[in-house]
Amino acid sequence: MPESTRGPAERGALAVGVDGCHKGWVAVAVSERGFERAAFEPSLRAIVDGFADAQAFGVDIPIGLVDGARDADADARTFLKGQASSVFSAPPRAALDCESYADALAAARRVTGKGLSKQAFHLFGKIREADALLPDERLFEVHPEIAFRLMHPSEAPAGRKKTWGGLMERLARLRATGIELPPTLGPVDAIGIDDVVDAAGAAWSARRLAMGEARSFPPGATQRDRSGHRIAIYG
Repeated sequence: MPESTRGPAERGALAVGVDGCHKGWVAVAVSERGFERAAFEPSLRAIVDGFADAQAFGVDIPIGLVDGARDADADARTFLKGQASSVFSAPPRAALDCESYADALAAARRVTGKGLSKQAFHLFGKIREADALLPDERLFEVHPEIAFRLMHPSEAPAGRKKTWGGLMERLARLRATGIELPPTLGPVDAIGIDDVVDAAGAAWSARRLAMGEARSFPPGATQRDRSGHRIAIYG
């Protein structure tokens, strides 16, 4: 059980999985009963405020930065054999306030001796949103592919999430855990299917966090960011 959880969830308590998408964030809320509801909001704070009664939020974004490599990223890659490229390196703290890619790249090279991908730079806005919410103890970093792998530890999903086969397999794994997405999700119907399914995978991890059953990557994580937040990815 992660140190920052407050004990097993009460019966029926909400756990929320959150994934960044175009123009905002998509959330899937679950309980021990299964799917509860889904939502889209332009900001992560609005998601957290909109699910004020949730016990845990599993967010697919780096939460907690250091000026160097994060142990969580390395351990997650080791676990996701065959899918390691789905875990991108979190940017160094020193680069986060930079407004241009050139400045962020220079800052990253200065403190780490390594570069910074444009993919990471384009996520700075969403990383800042999560950073601003610390130290909310209900907020945890998750990774959907870790969730889908843990649902069926013997093998990775056979297809990528953007393929029909990969999508069907992920939905089947969710159903096997009691999470079945309904045919319509209201305003969330307009969100990309891969973002919705990633949010549902994150919700599975959030439910495990709420129940005190989640696995930490790395186990017994000791690395912390400047706020004292323990840096780990949970599943």
